[in-house]
Amino acid sequence: MSVNIQIKHALKRFDDNVVIPDLSLEIKEGEFFTLLGASGCGKTTLLRMIAGFNSIEGGDFYFNDKRINDIEPYKRNIGMVFQNYAIFPHMNTWKNVAFGLKQKKVKDPELTKRVDEILDVVQISELRDRMPKNMSGGQQQRIALARAIVIQPDVLLMDEPLSNLDAKLRVEMRAAIKHIQNEFKITTIYVTHDQEEALAISDRIAVMRGGVIQQVGGPVDIYQHPANLFVATFIGQSNILDGTVADRGGAKCVQLFDGSLYEIPRLRQDAPAGTAVKLCVRPNEFDFAKEGPEAELVERVFFGVDMQYTARMKNGQEVIITRDIHQQILEVGDQVRLGFNTQVVNVFDAGGEHSLMKDVTGHE
Repeated sequence: MSVNIQIKHALKRFDDNVVIPDLSLEIKEGEFFTLLGASGCGKTTLLRMIAGFNSIEGGDFYFNDKRINDIEPYKRNIGMVFQNYAIFPHMNTWKNVAFGLKQKKVKDPELTKRVDEILDVVQISELRDRMPKNMSGGQQQRIALARAIVIQPDVLLMDEPLSNLDAKLRVEMRAAIKHIQNEFKITTIYVTHDQEEALAISDRIAVMRGGVIQQVGGPVDIYQHPANLFVATFIGQSNILDGTVADRGGAKCVQLFDGSLYEIPRLRQDAPAGTAVKLCVRPNEFDFAKEGPEAELVERVFFGVDMQYTARMKNGQEVIITRDIHQQILEVGDQVRLGFNTQVVNVFDAGGEHSLMKDVTGHE
C-alpha cells in the first residue's frame, strides 16, 4: 500500500550547523518524486530523516495521518535503495532478495512465490544462483531494487542509485526503475544531482539549495517556467544576458546592451521601465537573425543531431547556441546576429531571486 507523505516545518542540525532550516513538503500517494540538487544541498539528509536514519530536530513527518517522527526505521515499512547497492556479497541473488522477507517472518510457499515474481519483474530470474562478485553494476542494482520492492513497502526511498553506473546503463536502469514504479504504484522519493535523470524519470521534482526548496513542479513546468535564476541555470543549460525593461507602444520589452529591443509577451505588466533584469535564453532558443546583437562564432562542436556553437558578442560575453544539423551549418569565424524565441525565454530580477514572468495561465 502506498501512502501520502507530509513534511511540516522540518529542521535538521548537525551540532551548530543548520542543514535544513524550515522545510515543508507534500508528496502524493503513488507519486515518483525527486529531490534534486547539488552535493551538500540537504537532499540526502532529508531522505534519511524520512527513513529514520537521521534525527529530527524540529517539525513533523507523516505517512498518511500517522506521525512517524518517533517510529523506529524498521517499523516504517520502507524500501531503501542505496548508491553502493548494499547487497550481501556472501549471498546469491535469490537469498539477497529473500532476506527482507525472512526478516518479516514470511514463510514458504509465500516467500518463494514473491521472490520468484520480483526476480521476473526486474528481469534477473536467470541470475538467481549467481553471486554478486560475478555480476555487473547494473545487475547488482537490479538485485537491490528487487530486495527493496519485494517486501511491499509503503514508501520506496532511492539515494543516487545510478551514480556508479556508466552513461548507457544509467539510461537503461532509469527506464527500468520508472517502469517498475509505475507497475507497483509505490510512493517513491528519489535523490539525484543529475538534472537529466530527474527530468526523465519524475512525476514531480523539488529543486533544493542550501536546505531550502526553490521550486516544486512537474519536469516540463520547472524547465519552461523556473521560479528563479538558480533553478533556470541548474535545470538544463542557460545563457544569462543583462538587460533593462522598456515599454514600446504598451508592450513590455527587454533592451540589451547594444540597444536591441525584444518584446516579451509573458513579461509581467507591473515590471517598471528602466528595471535591470536578467534574461535567460536556453541554447535551443537562440537563432541567427537579421537583427539583434552582433557576434562572432568562436567554436563549433558536433553532437550528432545538433551542432553547438559558441558565439562571442561585441561586449565580450560568450553564449552557447544549439541548432539542428539540418539547418545551415556555419563556420568558426562567421559573423552573425543573434535573435531568440521571445515566446519561451524567461526574465528575472537583477538579483535572480524572482521570476518576472506571468504564470502559465497568464496571471501576474
